[in-house]
Amino acid sequence: MRVNLVLIGPPGGGKGTQANRLTRRYGIPHISTGDMLRQAVREGSPLGQQVGGLISRGSLVSDELITALVQERLARGDTAGGFILDGYPRTEAQAHALDGIVSGAPLVIALIDVPHEAIVRRLSSRRICESCSLTQSVSEDAQAETCPYCGGRLVRRDDDDPETVRRRLATYASLANPVIAFYRARPGFFAVDGLRPLDEVTDSLVTGIERRAA
Repeated sequence: MRVNLVLIGPPGGGKGTQANRLTRRYGIPHISTGDMLRQAVREGSPLGQQVGGLISRGSLVSDELITALVQERLARGDTAGGFILDGYPRTEAQAHALDGIVSGAPLVIALIDVPHEAIVRRLSSRRICESCSLTQSVSEDAQAETCPYCGGRLVRRDDDDPETVRRRLATYASLANPVIAFYRARPGFFAVDGLRPLDEVTDSLVTGIERRAA
């Protein structure tokens, strides 16, 4: 069974955790566009040099350039059994481009659906230890919380501030909603409830994938 999976979900919705679990289950690579951009820059490939220049100038990476990076990555041998795409496609133009890259091969599109306010609550309760850097969830009254592992002070990361999270989610929605609309009518599309326990979300993803994969 070949699994060509597009995984969609909001920041803080558990997408990375589920992608790692699915990678282990199916033995296929988890391809994150963020990781891919950083790797291309490190490798110094011609595409990586273009990306590095854009990032250093604070410019956005174009649909054409990110699509070229994805096409290059999907041509590697470790994708023979499929892939998990995370962060691509981010626009409808990229979704059209992906159809061309896979040359008509069936895609499974899984949406991990989590209400935005649930994510705000989840990330707002997340703290990082200043000493050992472990991330953990805490109670609402976290002012006096200390790390149970090393005793260090627990602090909220700047990007976990509720208003910052809401802005990130608004950006996600503006990009993701047209992509979801593009895929929703396809037989390979399905959604799972991301508020359920991790194992139940994984089970739902596996069931949905195996009903739709080639």
